Amino acid sequence: MTSKIFSVALTTAFCAFNAVAQQAPTADQVVGALEKIGGVHPGERRNHIIGICVGGSFVGAKDAQAFTRSALFSGEAIPVIGRFSLAGGNPKAPDSTKNPRGLALQFKLPSNSIQHFTMLNVPVFGAATPQTFYDALLSNMVDPATGKPDPEKQKQFRETHPDAKPLGEFMAKNNPPVSYANSDFFSVHTFKFINSSNQTTLVRWRFVPEDGVKRLTDAEMGTMPARFLDEDLIAKTKKGPVRWNMILTIGEASDVQNNPTVYWPAERKTIQAGVLTLTSATPQKGADCEKINFDPLVMVDGIAPTDDPILQFRSPAYAASFAKRLTGN
Repeated sequence: MTSKIFSVALTTAFCAFNAVAQQAPTADQVVGALEKIGGVHPGERRNHIIGICVGGSFVGAKDAQAFTRSALFSGEAIPVIGRFSLAGGNPKAPDSTKNPRGLALQFKLPSNSIQHFTMLNVPVFGAATPQTFYDALLSNMVDPATGKPDPEKQKQFRETHPDAKPLGEFMAKNNPPVSYANSDFFSVHTFKFINSSNQTTLVRWRFVPEDGVKRLTDAEMGTMPARFLDEDLIAKTKKGPVRWNMILTIGEASDVQNNPTVYWPAERKTIQAGVLTLTSATPQKGADCEKINFDPLVMVDGIAPTDDPILQFRSPAYAASFAKRLTGN
């Protein structure tokens, strides 16, 4: 009897331990891990620390009104403040670093309502859950003995987290862009568009550069100036507008909506949903975009989030980082 009680107690304790071990990380834990990797730079972002501010407008196509009642697709020009960025928290990382680039947009709609799009130039995310994202950060912590991440820990992470594989494969096959103006940007997550009849449609989107997608060669990777992306975009916008077409992918009920590491079928219907036109680019220090917290869950009527755990986690993580920036920490 005693052994049976002990066995039950042991099993209960093990289950309790396992449940704690598998609890999702907190926003503060993730931000803290980013700080350990990139360092703490008072008043600055903990991730995507390197960036440039842009301004312009967006004209949404009225064809999109079949799927959403959002004022973003009224056909009128909507003022935009945006920010291009380089993933990571190291302010000295060169623009040729082989990691994702970001494009965050804030649309100022009628009645002073705000819509955010927070995109990456990769079609899938590197984690299906906050735990995988956190584990990826832990595997990339610098080993004090070598001054570099431990290759064995990185290997173990890859072997135990299959949801990180799709992004890893994409990054291995695709070099960084030659210019922000020659990079496409993806919603990565699935969203819900809701039309005037309250019908809901699953959607993803992609911003495609008017000048085409162009990538650095392997030889160029090691010869480009540290901040060539910023310099190039400033020069381009001084010469004239730079544009992207918004391509909306229409999902079906069977499509994965809560896992940003999964590709949708290539044959899904797409429509031209709008044009983003940027007319200015300036260093971020003191510019309009610097203090904006580009929370992807800031939405207007007609656009709604899915239950994607990564999408839902980004909001508190952004808030934790933003609070540290505001207080100068």
